[in-house]
Amino acid sequence: MKPAGVVRKVDQLGRIVLPKSLRKRYQMNEGDPVEILVQGDHIILERYRPKCVFCGSMEQVAEFKERSICTQCLHEMNQLA
Repeated sequence: MKPAGVVRKVDQLGRIVLPKSLRKRYQMNEGDPVEILVQGDHIILERYRPKCVFCGSMEQVAEFKERSICTQCLHEMNQLA
């Protein structure tokens, strides 16, 4: 993990502000979902990308009845019918 050299304080509601330069560099816009991950003592922020509920793939994922499913799993489900 490469430090960005930026220090921010957490406000009374637990929020931090990501500097505009970082948001621009990582193409994060207002309203974009962000996933919060914990790895040991580190808190990691990532742009949220939906994963297939069956296999965990992030490739060719679509929403179906408020769930994410990849085309491969969808194809396998169609073969069961």
